[in-house]
Order: sequence, then structure tokens, then C-alpha cells
Amino acid sequence: MWKSSLISLVVSSLVSLLAAFNADAGPLDSAGAQKSLVCSACHGFAGNAPGNTVPIIAGINANYFKKAITDYAEGKRLSPEMEPYAKYVVQFGVDDIAGYFAAQKKQPVKVKADPKAVSRGATLATQCAACHGVKGDGDADRVFPALRGQAAGFLQAQLTLFRADQRKLEDAALDENKKRILKGLDENDFADLAAYYSTLK
Repeated sequence: MWKSSLISLVVSSLVSLLAAFNADAGPLDSAGAQKSLVCSACHGFAGNAPGNTVPIIAGINANYFKKAITDYAEGKRLSPEMEPYAKYVVQFGVDDIAGYFAAQKKQPVKVKADPKAVSRGATLATQCAACHGVKGDGDADRVFPALRGQAAGFLQAQLTLFRADQRKLEDAALDENKKRILKGLDENDFADLAAYYSTLK
């Protein structure tokens, strides 16, 4: 009796899971949809991560996604959590998965941020506009990521890594410019920048 109840529970859970995936993430038979399922545990269905420290990858520029995945897989961008998944993505079809996430719609996220922090962040963000755009939309041609609407905790953590020189840009001149900008900022500034970009729709 308990076995049939358990089976029913598992089946209903799977049906609910697939229904949610299908509603938010597009057809399950698309090229990268099924391959991307492994990413959903952390990044959410269709790349709309629910947490504050995991990046939202819905709508991500496909070329930037592929570069980031390759860097993780090759150990150029250090992350014990991401490296094995990045290797999976490379092995099973980075083009399909990148295309899938790029085609997904970023869902609006309710962000609670101190208006004063957002205002301070907007002022600081003028230094970032040359690469990431006036409104944080990134630069697809130069493969610079969009920051608009990104998770604040993730943004702040990446700024800290850049300042500590634990993340580098391939272009030496840009890397030096990044160091110059971040050298004058502290963790409070990073929090303000993250608050600003996370609130942009």
C-alpha cells in the first residue's frame, strides 16, 4: 500500500516539475531544454535564479555564456562548484544550452533595496558605463555581460573577486582599467553598485 502511495507521490511530483518547467522555460523538445535541466537546481527554470547569490542566466548573451562556461571548464575562472557542471555543458552541447538560455525571458524579480544605496550606486556606475552600458545592458559585440537586473549578492561577490585579482580580463588594457577603478572602491561601494544594478528592469 505504502509503495503505491510513494509511486503516486513521485509521479505527481515529476508531473508538477515538468509542468512548471514547460510553463517557464519553453518546449521540452527544444535543442537545449533537456540538456539545461542540470543547471536548473541552482539557476532556476529557464535560468531565472530565485536566490540572491546565483546569477540569473535567462536572456544571457550566448557568446558570453559560452566564454564563461569555457573559462570555468578550463579552470581559468575558479569555482569548485561550477567547474564540473561547466565540463558537462561543454561535453553535451554548449551551443545548444547557450542558445536555450539566451532565448529565455528574464522574469521580473522583486528587489528590496535602500533608495540611498541605489542612488549612490547609480553615481558609481558611471565608471562602468563604458563597458557595461549606461543602463547595464552589456555589450554583445565585445562580449561584456549585462548587469541590469542581476542578483545583487552575485554582483557584489564578483566585484570582490575582481578587486582581489582573483578574476582577470583577457584584454590587458581593460584589466588594468578595471583594477584602477576598483582600487578606489570598498565593500560598501560594491554593495551600492550591486543594489543599483539589481533594481534596473
